[in-house]
Amino acid sequence: MSDDDVRRVRAGRRTVEVHRPGKVLFPAGDGAAEYTKGDLADYYRSVARFMLPHLRGRPLMLERHPDGLDGPRFMQKNTPESYPDWVRRVEVAKEGGTVCHTVCDDTATLVLLADQAAVTPHRWLSRTGSLDRPDRMVFDLDPAGDDFEPVREAARLLGGLLDELGLPTALMTTGLRGLHVVVPLNGRHDFDDVRQFARDTADTLAAAHPDRLTTAARKKERGDRLYLDVQRNAYAQTAVAPFAVRAKPGAPVAVPVEWSALDDPGLHARRWTINDAADQARSDPWAGAPARGRALGPARRRLDALR
Repeated sequence: MSDDDVRRVRAGRRTVEVHRPGKVLFPAGDGAAEYTKGDLADYYRSVARFMLPHLRGRPLMLERHPDGLDGPRFMQKNTPESYPDWVRRVEVAKEGGTVCHTVCDDTATLVLLADQAAVTPHRWLSRTGSLDRPDRMVFDLDPAGDDFEPVREAARLLGGLLDELGLPTALMTTGLRGLHVVVPLNGRHDFDDVRQFARDTADTLAAAHPDRLTTAARKKERGDRLYLDVQRNAYAQTAVAPFAVRAKPGAPVAVPVEWSALDDPGLHARRWTINDAADQARSDPWAGAPARGRALGPARRRLDALR
């Protein structure tokens, strides 16, 4: 199939055109496989039923690579006028105006975004009905180097503390170097409260393990310690969505995992790619996560007692 072809992909009740499906987005090299725009569209279509519950109702920031990894990258917040009318949008206030974010509620939109070479969707932690009330809190475990062992250790320590605070957690590879620990919330707290709680939790853990963990925002102050990043827990900030492809050679994917996966010596941040992430999705690793999020009030009282 030539790059000039158009492939029509059935996505739910709609048919979406994928232009130049043979265009290489992820070049081969250094052991990494080659993947095309058509491969990206096929992958997102295959994981849509697992991914969409994590996207629906959330404004997106889209990381686009129209000419592949070797070309320019840009981050898209505003929805282009060229997008079809059936793509959902939400107007979000900003200083001096508004931003019209794309919202991905269905498989057709997910495939359309792949056609636009939107490799990675980054989602808000709140939904359109309550943009100032997040229903997710995210801790990003960012190691100083490529060694994954400090990430495992930090995840176990953070998971243990959050469990002690009575909060449910879910674990996800980032597709880059670390892990995300996600806490489902009930959406009754504003971003300031959630970010402060996340910061206090991270500070408490770092104070208990100062040789291994840090909350220092400046890289030069971290040394070889793992960074407990809570900066995503702020209004209009985003976090990579579960099952999102990352713009790196080999097309690694951010994949939910069970906590027991930390005992797997083969686990690392880029363990899954678009070649096999759908198999992991079908295993439903977050099946045990609670359907409803928690309030932070009781956890705040427990945390203050520890501090």
